[in-house]
Amino acid sequence: MEVQAITKFARMTPQKVREVARQIQGLPVAQAADVLRFIPRKSARLLAKTLQSAVANAENNHNLSSQNLVVISARVDQGPVIKRFRPSAKGSAHPIRRSTSHIKIVLGETLTSEK
Repeated sequence: MEVQAITKFARMTPQKVREVARQIQGLPVAQAADVLRFIPRKSARLLAKTLQSAVANAENNHNLSSQNLVVISARVDQGPVIKRFRPSAKGSAHPIRRSTSHIKIVLGETLTSEK
């Protein structure tokens, strides 16, 4: 069974979020949360909130235990770009692009076949 959580329109460029998202793919949920807790970046906080949401979805909607969950994928897509202009010298203007991201975390169960 797969459970997902999506954060849309996060105000951070997808490239910055992807750098952190690559580090948690394939990890158990507890270990992924620990990794995100010690990364001092805004993107890690956004991913941690999305991960907590995915775990809550698994526990409340599908009656799964958080100890058996693994991060199957952490996908970051480009959201809409907010375009602004900054005044500059001699009456001209320079464009400012404020990127947004869509973060999707998919969790799955592990098969507990320990001997």
